[in-house]
Amino acid sequence: MEHYNMNLTLKVWRQSSKQDSGRFETYPVKNISSEMSFLEMFDVLNEELIRDGKDPIAFDHDCREGICGMCSMVIDGKPHGPWKANTVCQLHMRAYNDGDTIVIEPWRANAFPVLKDLVVDRSSFDRIIQAGGYISVNTGNAVDANALPIEKDKADASFAAAACIGCGACVAACKNSSAMLFLSAKVSHLALLPQGSPERKTRVMNMVAQMDKEGFGGCTNTGACEATCPKEISLSNIARLNQEYLLASLTSE
Repeated sequence: MEHYNMNLTLKVWRQSSKQDSGRFETYPVKNISSEMSFLEMFDVLNEELIRDGKDPIAFDHDCREGICGMCSMVIDGKPHGPWKANTVCQLHMRAYNDGDTIVIEPWRANAFPVLKDLVVDRSSFDRIIQAGGYISVNTGNAVDANALPIEKDKADASFAAAACIGCGACVAACKNSSAMLFLSAKVSHLALLPQGSPERKTRVMNMVAQMDKEGFGGCTNTGACEATCPKEISLSNIARLNQEYLLASLTSE
């Protein structure tokens, strides 16, 4: 693929704290290589801001390998940018052309308050997990993989659900800021396995209750969450979540 340099205009959301109302600021960036990642382009911009004695743009990042999901940005209206099944750190500047204007903002959800600039507080996801995302097992040595037979279709579905990295793109894409895709993935990957049976009913009840407490909205059934998910978590998990919740509601004491 041909390598080229480009000049771009970035419109970036700046917000000093939770209390600040925030605003967009415009930054020109020059001689950006098409082979840079999107975060590397931000590194270049921040180096320029620091040299000029200005406050660098705060943004989350860690692995830069599409694993952790921390690189949460809404780019031109789409969480994680224009590429499908992709995180921001995996997005490369060859997705853009010389002269383009790019608008970058944080996740927009009441349950994800902005801490600074493009960094949001996603601890609400942690609290949902803590409400029931566990299993009761004896934490001794690992047993043989085939000691507990599991149907392959269930094992595959559980593995696919467990691929969720909890980035929050599904929430940012949803017009109701729903966390149903995230929650359904966490409930599904345990509900499908025999190890998840002991807490099966209390898990879904407690996690749904915590999700509602955090202020996430209801599912819109539009599929925006699945379309923007970097791990392509299926909407079928939401159907499974609803089934698990109904069963738990009808049989709980």
